[in-house]
Amino acid sequence: MVKVKATVHGAISLVNAIATQKGATLGIELKVDATVEATPGKGINILSENKSLSSRLISKTIEKIISKNELEENKIEVTIDSEIPTGYGLKSSSAISSAVSLACSKIFKPKFTDKQILLAGVEASIESKVSITGAYDDACSCYYGGFNVTDNFKRNRVFSEKAPANLIAVIFIPKNRKRGNLKNLKILSTVFENAWELAKKRDYWSAMNINGLATAAILNSDSKIIINLLEKGAYGASISGNGPSIAAITKKENESNIKKLFSSLEGNVIVSKINNNKAEVYEL
Repeated sequence: MVKVKATVHGAISLVNAIATQKGATLGIELKVDATVEATPGKGINILSENKSLSSRLISKTIEKIISKNELEENKIEVTIDSEIPTGYGLKSSSAISSAVSLACSKIFKPKFTDKQILLAGVEASIESKVSITGAYDDACSCYYGGFNVTDNFKRNRVFSEKAPANLIAVIFIPKNRKRGNLKNLKILSTVFENAWELAKKRDYWSAMNINGLATAAILNSDSKIIINLLEKGAYGASISGNGPSIAAITKKENESNIKKLFSSLEGNVIVSKINNNKAEVYEL
């Protein structure tokens, strides 16, 4: 019997990758733990609160790492414990697939590189239809932490660096989970391309704010909230991913002002530190 545990963190969007296949993200401290146990036998057993979304994704990820022959001889039990709300654009599926991939690699593919581990989760995300682009940008920030600017089409990390440790993300989780039509993001592809170019030059907050205004306008959010957040001291504010959550990056002293702004809306607020730590895995 072998049992390992992998920890991968969440992330928020700075530039949405759907329009151009190029994205930028920032790691946050909310985390996912995946515990994988391999015992003699057969079959995959998944224990997770969010059954429907994650079981397809988790099974696909496992199959990317563990060969058919090994699956014939090993019973795989996966337990997922996540702090990241699912379905709000906070990269829970990238964090889950990366954590499962990392844990399975530790047992069955110890020589796998970071990129191979990441790509297993990315491919599984596309095949299980959890993601349109495979979300390589999301996976990079979940796995490596810090800022990551990526070309999702080429599966390439164009630029990455650690983020200032004194920043926090104040994240609004709306009660209404309605999202606009994602296909319409392509209408503003030049806007997203420009935002991405800014992120590549390390002008992250301008990139995030442009992304915020563009995604809010397209995905039926009120773009005035982005401006109001900046007035209250946010460096950057945007819809995260395809929404509907809204993230504001700021310093600790502005936390209460930003929370107050969100309090007029229906939903909850989560505050998370920025994460610069790489995913980790160890035997139990």
